[in-house]
Amino acid sequence: MDKMLVDSFGDVTITSDGRTILDEMDIQHPAAKMLVEVAKTQDNEAGDGTTSAVIIAGELLNKAEELIDKNIHPTIIIDGYKKAAEKALETLEKIAIPVDLKKQDYLKKAAVTAMASKIVAEYKEYLADIAVKAMLEVAEKEGSTYKVDVEDVKVEKKTGESLRETSLINGIVLDKEIAHSGMPKRVEKAKIALLDTSLEIEKTEIDAKINIETPDQIEAFLNQEESMLKGMVEKIVAAGANVVICQKGIDDMVQHFLARKGIVAIRRAKKSDMEKLAKATGGKIVTKLDDITSKDLGYAALVEERRIGDDKMTFIEGCKHPKAVTLLIRGGTNRMTAEAERSIHDALCVIRDILEEPKVVAGGSAPELEMARTLKMYAETLPGREQLAVKIFAEALEAVAITLTENAGLDPIDILSELRSRHEKGETWAGIEALEGKVQDMTKKGVFEPITVKKQIIKSATEAASMILKIDDIIAASKMKAPPMPPGGAPGGMYPGAGEY
Repeated sequence: MDKMLVDSFGDVTITSDGRTILDEMDIQHPAAKMLVEVAKTQDNEAGDGTTSAVIIAGELLNKAEELIDKNIHPTIIIDGYKKAAEKALETLEKIAIPVDLKKQDYLKKAAVTAMASKIVAEYKEYLADIAVKAMLEVAEKEGSTYKVDVEDVKVEKKTGESLRETSLINGIVLDKEIAHSGMPKRVEKAKIALLDTSLEIEKTEIDAKINIETPDQIEAFLNQEESMLKGMVEKIVAAGANVVICQKGIDDMVQHFLARKGIVAIRRAKKSDMEKLAKATGGKIVTKLDDITSKDLGYAALVEERRIGDDKMTFIEGCKHPKAVTLLIRGGTNRMTAEAERSIHDALCVIRDILEEPKVVAGGSAPELEMARTLKMYAETLPGREQLAVKIFAEALEAVAITLTENAGLDPIDILSELRSRHEKGETWAGIEALEGKVQDMTKKGVFEPITVKKQIIKSATEAASMILKIDDIIAASKMKAPPMPPGGAPGGMYPGAGEY
């Protein structure tokens, strides 16, 4: 189910993403804030599984309270949790399914699974295809695995049309229009200069005065300024560029000269976009115009300004071997495109996880139930009180299945009993198929998740629960004092003692 979050300004966010929900919530309790950190860590490391991590961490603390009430010391519980986590991770490695990266089946299935519970579920197959293509385009092979940076896939969203019109561009889309109306709106076989320097005469740091006594001096001054600006354009022309993308400003006169030469210019591009453009086009970002040569230019088959919705955007596409691409998300409302962006980000992350560690497990809480079964058997081999901690760790893992069952509108007691029974019979991948409301073999249903996500859930939840269990008291710290004021009192306009708070 989705949540509607309303902030103090009345802005509404509709999402089922755990990280987003926790980020938007007004949380005051320090222990609860630590659980928010769990969600952030999970999202940063694995990109998915934030809700599961928080559920398990919360359940570990809830179960630990029962043992503390029985006079079992927190350090014993923490030791038990540590052993249980190690055994759970070991179990995950044993049951994991190896992935052949030459085939894209598991990549797509994992992406579909990541989006199955989101608003975009209706288009999950189509969006999963696009996400897989995007990640394989920017992935760099290292031995039998890949090195992938999700940031190399730029996501732009524009309201209009529907999610079905979401597209992958083999290049970069800039939310910028061409700088001058006289410039071409379309350039084929583009040679692109990427500039991290302004194309205007910069003001000097030292104030200077010029005494002009005759009209000729004014004309000479303006001619000199024009000559300097023309010189900038000539350097760009000499390098062979027909498209200029500048991170800083472009003087109106320079725009005019570039337009006369038939050169397209875009100004004030974001730094992050410039870096992606360099990866996509193969160009180099030039910081000093005097140094520009033809070797610094990037290449694209087409640079074109297009109207998308109410805005004009510039498409740089048809790059030969792009190491950065763009996903252009369309949707009926801003909230739809925002949630689609979050969903696609999750899909991109799970694809990255599999490319970097090619192993998957089935979904539907099947791995959690299998880990719980293994831990209950393992607990019987431990002699001391730690076995109680291992047992409650197993019960905490089952909380994921209970939550999933409740969200599907099913009876948790019946479903959990059936899951336990089938796992005892050796059905490793028996899980909850929420759409049909049954316990099924999740591998046959094509529901898969990266092992990286599950491993990070166990690590994050265990560490957070252990850290909170180590705390035996909360002490209100004294107010932080400001550094002493310099001699002479507070700065002008401030009341005495203004430096203290």
